[in-house]
Amino acid sequence: MTEHPVKSSIEEIEWPAVPDPRASALLAILFQLERSQWWPAEKLEAAQFGQLQRLLAHARRSVPFYRERLKNAPTAPGSAFDLDSWREIPILRREDVQNAGDALISVDLPGSHGSTDEIFTSGSTGRAIRAVRTELWGLFWSAFTLRDHFWHRRDMNGKLATIRESGHGKAPYPDGAVSDNWGHASRLVFATGPSVSLNITSTVEQQVEWLRRENPDYLLTHPSIVHRLAEYCLEKGIQLPRLCQVETISEVLQPATRTLCQEVWGVPLVDMYTAREAGYIALQCPTAEHYHVQSEGIFVEVLNERGEPCKPGEIGRVIVTPLHNFAMPLIRYDIGDYAEAGEPCACGRGLPVLRRILGREQNMLIMPDGEARWPLLSSSDLQAMQARAPVRRYQFVQKSLESIELRLSTARPLTAKEQEALRDWVRDKFGHPFEVSLSFHDSLTGAEAGKFEDFISEIRR
Repeated sequence: MTEHPVKSSIEEIEWPAVPDPRASALLAILFQLERSQWWPAEKLEAAQFGQLQRLLAHARRSVPFYRERLKNAPTAPGSAFDLDSWREIPILRREDVQNAGDALISVDLPGSHGSTDEIFTSGSTGRAIRAVRTELWGLFWSAFTLRDHFWHRRDMNGKLATIRESGHGKAPYPDGAVSDNWGHASRLVFATGPSVSLNITSTVEQQVEWLRRENPDYLLTHPSIVHRLAEYCLEKGIQLPRLCQVETISEVLQPATRTLCQEVWGVPLVDMYTAREAGYIALQCPTAEHYHVQSEGIFVEVLNERGEPCKPGEIGRVIVTPLHNFAMPLIRYDIGDYAEAGEPCACGRGLPVLRRILGREQNMLIMPDGEARWPLLSSSDLQAMQARAPVRRYQFVQKSLESIELRLSTARPLTAKEQEALRDWVRDKFGHPFEVSLSFHDSLTGAEAGKFEDFISEIRR
């Protein structure tokens, strides 16, 4: 990785640099992260539980919502605190957060944690989640942002392009928005190259034209946008000559998108798992395609239907507890996603492994007998679909226990034979003689903040 000289805050002192206090704090966290990633799992967990105990004591004392909820939690210094006592704490549901309101906000936040801000994040319930965060929490967010850059050996002297802005009138085509740095986390410590951004509401043709004009070294956007861009570039024979790496966020990444990115542009795709209310949850391993939980900032549980930890290879609910947000503690928060637990990583890091991020319960296929299945499509599944018809984009919507709508964007109108072949393929793939209807669209895009889901169930369980 290219060396990035630290910015000095002292006049006439360039090297060794003397950073300002906030940058110094960030570098101190990074210094510790560099070492703790190699700790054995037991040492990481012990450090987490020390921090969790402090979080619980603060929450019980200063957050009205938790006073009764945590009355039996062992928060006194020196008291026994382990996984068994931790699992006695009730799961925090999304509706709990929505209903609690200000009762989830600390009335006595330590002054050293800095000022607070609030954000709102949407969800499948149609009701927003409000989260209040501290400056200190933001400092940890910056540290994990930089860890991701370091892990994946990005040259921050290059140009970063992002297609993720969804606000009306922000970063519009054709010019988008321009900055002389990579954002707050990077510019705090290092001098970086420029960044450019474009609104996700622009068309794929506009996005490709903008990317060719900007010619970036790195691209950060949603997986569905990467897939659409790569397909368009493949069809038109377009290359992005300086592109070194693609980063994806926000949506569930499908294996076919990673493969397509490599085939079309010859560059790797790096994914990350974050949530606005919880921060960084997991980053892709530098040497593999699975994810490492960011244990220094968050405690993650993957639980089965009985509330027990999943073994490697098992799929369960993702339960998170951010370690450092004392303004609005989210203790054992069911974030609404499912993930597959993984084996310890061969890279040597002790950070827990998530093999796959699978998304929300609304992305599960419900069989007529009530069984819920993950409708995962492999590269071979997608090849089989393409063999039956020239499908550009697809989306499944389960309308009832016996019916599925397949929404399609195709290269040309399909023949009756091709349509029936697709219906047969859906029934074979999902293992039931569903009634399959086809609908055709010029394009398929995400409904919320540009997010796209390739399978949606409209069945309420």
